[in-house]
Amino acid sequence: MTRKAVVRRREAQRDVEQAADHYFAEGGTALELRFIDALQAAVTRIATNPGVGSPRYAAALSMPGLRFWKLTKFPYLIFYVEREDQVDIWRVLHEQRDIPQRFGPEPGAT
Repeated sequence: MTRKAVVRRREAQRDVEQAADHYFAEGGTALELRFIDALQAAVTRIATNPGVGSPRYAAALSMPGLRFWKLTKFPYLIFYVEREDQVDIWRVLHEQRDIPQRFGPEPGAT
């Protein structure tokens, strides 16, 4: 299967940086790197097979095509939309957050 290019929106990049900082503060470099490795594995899976994610939040957020995929061993969800030539990662959010609130009134606006 062909791997699509992955584009991280500004909000997604901020989400990742905050999560990585948290894991560094909680467990040092080793834990932070495990988080980054889990994130990269999930992104690779999504890029290779974008249809793998759940569309559960698409209707609630009025975002047709929105899907999410959970990181392995970390409580984070990657929210993304598949495009013809790429995968847009909109957010990377903790699974216990209020997801609709995190997307705000204009989901994914940059």
